[in-house]
Amino acid sequence: MTAGPIALVGSGEYLPVMQDIEASLIAGRNPRYVQLPTAAAPEGDKSLEHWISLGQKQAQRLGVTAVPVIVKNRDDAQREDLVDLIADAGLIYLSGGNPSFLANTLRDTPVWNAIVQAWQQGAALAGCSAGAMAIADHIPALRLPHHQPTRGLGVLPHIRVLPHFDKMFGWIPDLAMRIMKVPDGVTIVGIDEDTALIGGPHEWTVQGRQSVWILEDGDRTEFKAGQTVTTF
Repeated sequence: MTAGPIALVGSGEYLPVMQDIEASLIAGRNPRYVQLPTAAAPEGDKSLEHWISLGQKQAQRLGVTAVPVIVKNRDDAQREDLVDLIADAGLIYLSGGNPSFLANTLRDTPVWNAIVQAWQQGAALAGCSAGAMAIADHIPALRLPHHQPTRGLGVLPHIRVLPHFDKMFGWIPDLAMRIMKVPDGVTIVGIDEDTALIGGPHEWTVQGRQSVWILEDGDRTEFKAGQTVTTF
């Protein structure tokens, strides 16, 4: 069985601007849209409710079923009832917030194992902002004061993701290169807002209204919607 596509998204999850992209990810798959707002859990229940509401509205626009999976901590990530919700997913989406909290909460848990299994069996797997960073193998210390680099969820060990690239680093990409010292064979990918890199694990297509950037040796190369990106 072939694994489903991966979507690394710069921003815009569950919003109308990304509706076509999310529709393409779930098209031809089981119409169960599994949504994990775990990265926003440190912000409290109101933030979780906000993400759940956005996800439900997007699912309605797509004509599919929203399946919120509310994992607030590692105890929740052990729960079999939440594991069961992930079965038969067509699209699994990790939304924004704190990438380190997301990775540390899900790593090596039954919920994460169920997500990986569903993806390997053909479900699409998407992460936006924090979700995109956590899907990779390493989360750089960019987001918070006193933030330490964090081991990611390991789906893409050869990629480091910089979401919101046009807002955070587009004007000073050399800063990102100085901060993110990466080993040989690892690619730094900057993803603009309302933009996605879809495919994987090595061959990708850019979708959305802006660009994806490959940062290497102090330079950056731009890829616009429809173009192919290769990561090694």
